[in-house]
Amino acid sequence: MVEDDDIDIQNVVASATFDQSLPLDRIAIYLENTEYEPEQFPGLVYRLEEPKAAALLFGSGKIVCTGTQSPEQAKEATHKIIDELKEADVEITNKPEITVQNIVASSELDATLNLNRIAFELVGTEYEPEQFPGLVYRLDEPEVVFLLFSSGNLVCTGGRTYDDVENGISNLERDLKEIDAMD
Repeated sequence: MVEDDDIDIQNVVASATFDQSLPLDRIAIYLENTEYEPEQFPGLVYRLEEPKAAALLFGSGKIVCTGTQSPEQAKEATHKIIDELKEADVEITNKPEITVQNIVASSELDATLNLNRIAFELVGTEYEPEQFPGLVYRLDEPEVVFLLFSSGNLVCTGGRTYDDVENGISNLERDLKEIDAMD
């Protein structure tokens, strides 16, 4: 049974949308740690030191923040970006709602997994050991995707809350025990 402290969040992706366009060319001049090459990519990349994060800012007013280790850090980073935009004389007319889009977490099941059995017994799997040693398992409830390895290591993606990750792992363990795929 995986415990809370055995789940490591690797990355959180959050987004926010302003009800206005963003002057990316001006932002690139005023803010340090930016990369803006519109002929190669339509967004501006902005890197924060604390909390450590990277953000993509788009002229449409959308911001995507990635690289944080918790939903709280993602929100903190996004708020910091908003404050720094204001300091760069970008008039912000609304406080955007910040939405967690994806949490990537890793854990270990403390058992070896029979990936062949999992592939044959469970619906929602993809396994091609000649191509890649991991098995992909998609859960419907919560809607998360696992990458499982025979060592018992796993990666969970697609959750929007820590509870999604926790419940997903719990449901995964139940499914694996039902088909006797854990040694």
